[in-house]
Amino acid sequence: MAVGGAAQAGEWQDPADVLNNLLEANPDSAYLHQSEMNIMMMPDNPALWVADDGEELFYQERGPNNASLESCDFGKGPGVLDGAYVELPRYFEDVGKVMDFEQRLVHCMKEIQGFDEDDAAVAQRHGSGSDIMQLTTYIAMQSSGMEWQPQNDHPEEQALIAAGEKLFFRRGGAQDFNCAACHGQSGKRIRASVLPQMRNSQEWTKAVSWPAQRAGHDNVRSQNHRIRGCVWQMRHAAIKPDSMANTALIAFWNDAARGEPAILPDLKR
Repeated sequence: MAVGGAAQAGEWQDPADVLNNLLEANPDSAYLHQSEMNIMMMPDNPALWVADDGEELFYQERGPNNASLESCDFGKGPGVLDGAYVELPRYFEDVGKVMDFEQRLVHCMKEIQGFDEDDAAVAQRHGSGSDIMQLTTYIAMQSSGMEWQPQNDHPEEQALIAAGEKLFFRRGGAQDFNCAACHGQSGKRIRASVLPQMRNSQEWTKAVSWPAQRAGHDNVRSQNHRIRGCVWQMRHAAIKPDSMANTALIAFWNDAARGEPAILPDLKR
């Protein structure tokens, strides 16, 4: 059930309203209430400007094939964006595998628009000025307030969620860390930052609500960027975008927030 019963799976909500509902439903969550300034800034989130740029890019005919992305199928039919982001990762028949959002977007940019792997439009994945981040922010925003429902009917979808859970709890690296070291219990901190608890789905929906403007970075960041940052902080070997390991972690992350409304885009520390 959505927070406070305010939103059903198919309803769009302003991200600031989604956050306010979460705050009202969880008055004692130190994690959700820790950034008073960011909460106040949500109606003027700089990520909204990035989404505007992404909308222009989505409908623009570009690339060697001079095509828009309107024929890209994110799982709900060509060009259908409402609710698509929160249902990913999912299995796609046309490629015979499970894809996360960024992986699917890059696939469409290559197959539909004709971009090459080395073209800046595809190769540059991070930063508010990148095509990928602008498109991600616009497309994700069309699912704001809708419940996380990563697909889990296909055996490969189920396998990826299970693999992501294994990775989440698997210790490794120079410091013998895992994701659960920070997110397996409530009350954990890194310096002044209160960390979300993975088993608290109403904290976790905010934790996985990327893209988000990171105030400390002055850039919009994605789920993939957050995974890269976490892996680096744990001193694990780098994880490659578009890899099964990356998709598996996203699948498990989103599944842990299942049934909770997504804040898209969010504004974080």
